[in-house]
Amino acid sequence: MTKSLIAALAAAALCAAPALAQDKAKAPEKKELSAQQQRMQQCNADAKKQQFKDNEARQAFMSTCLKGGAAPMTQQEKMSFCNKQAGEKGMKGDDRKAFMSKCLSG
Repeated sequence: MTKSLIAALAAAALCAAPALAQDKAKAPEKKELSAQQQRMQQCNADAKKQQFKDNEARQAFMSTCLKGGAAPMTQQEKMSFCNKQAGEKGMKGDDRKAFMSKCLSG
């Protein structure tokens, strides 16, 4: 009687082991975010709050934020950035004025 009880318990344990292993495999472990990932998350949230209308201004903000300077661009920095972008695109006249207006408002 004792031997059959031990054999039954051993069989039950062997059958349950794979089921327990599957449960552990299904539950992914939550990893801690690295400092850079946390910064990326915060910078994205800050960028959403600012509601940039121009993708280039958002990229400049993200670049500055990810480097550790979370302060938004000053008007002078925006002017410099927008002038550089307009120059690289070879814009002149009314096209340049429209681009600069849009860029500086974003």
